[in-house]
Amino acid sequence: MNRTRTKYMSVKIIAGLLVLIVMFAISLLLGAADISARDVWLSLTSHVTNADITKLRELRIPREVAAMLVGSALGVSGAIMQGLTRNPLADPGLLGLTAGANAALAFSVALLPSVNFYGIMIACFIGAGLGTLMVLGVSALKKGALSPLRLLLAGSAVSAFLYAFADGIGLLFKVSKNVTMWTAGGLSGTSWGQIQIIAPCIIIGIIVALFFSRQLTILSLNEEAAIGLGLRMKYVKITLHIVITLLAGAAVALVGNMAFIGLMIPHIVRAMFGIDYRVIIPMSAIWGAIFMLLADTLGRTINAPYETPVVAIIAVLGLPFFLFIVRKGAKSLS
Repeated sequence: MNRTRTKYMSVKIIAGLLVLIVMFAISLLLGAADISARDVWLSLTSHVTNADITKLRELRIPREVAAMLVGSALGVSGAIMQGLTRNPLADPGLLGLTAGANAALAFSVALLPSVNFYGIMIACFIGAGLGTLMVLGVSALKKGALSPLRLLLAGSAVSAFLYAFADGIGLLFKVSKNVTMWTAGGLSGTSWGQIQIIAPCIIIGIIVALFFSRQLTILSLNEEAAIGLGLRMKYVKITLHIVITLLAGAAVALVGNMAFIGLMIPHIVRAMFGIDYRVIIPMSAIWGAIFMLLADTLGRTINAPYETPVVAIIAVLGLPFFLFIVRKGAKSLS
């Protein structure tokens, strides 16, 4: 039975990877500039060069690789948050992480104008961690177990405060334009140098999440049962919170604020593949990457040659999904 289950899980993952490869190829083909399938193939498999291949290698390929990394990071971090909190509305963008990273980014740009991308990334990690602590601290002010509704309200309040703080920093130090360029939620201008810095953080975070997927499955079902099975709760929770901070901070450092991906993808994956996080984690990474590629491709093609912000496309898709989840889970949010 275990062998059959493992084989079935492998088939699911391989099928998801095939869909990802197809979506990646489509994202390279479509855009404001007409690119042939032959140029796409040569750009990936040879050293041949021409104007279109150069555009692919220097502009479009790094952009789409970044889209996959960000989608995977947000999908996995959302899945972990929903499993840890057993909260159907948990999402890095809704519970303070991206707001904290955004505030730290604004602070570093204002005080350290010459800061490089590596410094921005570290600031985003610190900000995401502080945002998480603030949300948990506000939620814990009232005695009793942390309910999904209380976490959501605390996340909304803390996020509003941190976004206002970032805006205030931008106005006070006259760096609003620079901060907006970082936080507009876009992939335009992504370079290979940025990817080389950010990719190891996201890949390591996903690998660690995979190692803890079994513990997360138990924890997501029943905390008392997890304790009874000898699960080291404190160690597991701290490790997974660090992973969430790493993934969310890396995503904000690369493309800015992206809400709803971490909310939608885990729900879609659970509906398709069940509640075992040994499947949910890798499939959230794969389908998060697919969704981000789709959103970026739509952003580049809907109004070509002009670009529609990716964050706007994701918001249009994500808000109805959010309202659906709220209505579906309304009875359990107290």
